Amino acid sequence: MIHGGAGALDNIKDDRTSVRYLESLRVILEHGCEILSSGASAVEAVEICASHLEDDPLFNAGCGSVLTEHGRVERDAGIMDGRDLAAGAVAAISNIANPLQLACLVMDGSEHLMLIGEGALRFADHCGMERTPDHYFLTTERVAQLDTARLKRRMMLDHDDVEDTGEEQKYGTIGTVARDLEGNLAAATSTGGIVNKRMGRVGDSPIIGAGLYADNETCAVSTTGYGEDFMRTVIAKTISDSILFKRRYRRGCRNRRYRLPATQGFRAQWRYRDRPGGLLCQRFYDQEDGPRLDRAQQRDHRRF
Repeated sequence: MIHGGAGALDNIKDDRTSVRYLESLRVILEHGCEILSSGASAVEAVEICASHLEDDPLFNAGCGSVLTEHGRVERDAGIMDGRDLAAGAVAAISNIANPLQLACLVMDGSEHLMLIGEGALRFADHCGMERTPDHYFLTTERVAQLDTARLKRRMMLDHDDVEDTGEEQKYGTIGTVARDLEGNLAAATSTGGIVNKRMGRVGDSPIIGAGLYADNETCAVSTTGYGEDFMRTVIAKTISDSILFKRRYRRGCRNRRYRLPATQGFRAQWRYRDRPGGLLCQRFYDQEDGPRLDRAQQRDHRRF
């Protein structure tokens, strides 16, 4: 499962742009399914798909990242492996084309979980990652968004319309979740943040438990929306804990009608204090989950 950010495509006024979104997501999703079918791990799948999304300037990640108050890019990214809760994250980094790949190097090649700013760039140099020049990230659309935000003296989410800065727009933070043939889960999230943000601002995307989470015992989650809201609610870990606690309750309950529906995954939209967001969740499948409940049984189960 992949996402290209919160918001509805219906709110994009240019039909050609909507088609480009859908086509890009379709191609990348099909590629992810192919590599999983060929035996790739969940971690490999989310890294590859996220990197392709970062390479598409339509999305607020990688080369399509929005600009800070100083007209530069500062990206955040994180990845998590559900097999052993291994994770890697980077924050407030510039001049790296694929922040998610650097987050993978942090996970696999360092003793730390998160690196930020200049320290993350030095680690990238140590790992042999090439620096990308600033002009690679300066797209016409992002420069125009920054100019508008400066005129309005406010920060804006990516894909806020220049004339209509209401909240019902399309937001392009990217994320991927996957389950491989062995049942392992993984999640990844990458973003450029918000337009005209202060230098050094870090959102939820690299924060384990807020912008992403993966645990083979429960689920894999990637979020998108207002980062501060996801950090306040720790929504990704909350979803995982909810699945875990319900499973433990079910296993300890003698009345076997209280069972979780055996859904493989879901996507959801949510609002926190009237601000939009969304998430993907790939559930761990437990043979004990059993058949789907009828509506009456689901109502009974939700009471717990």
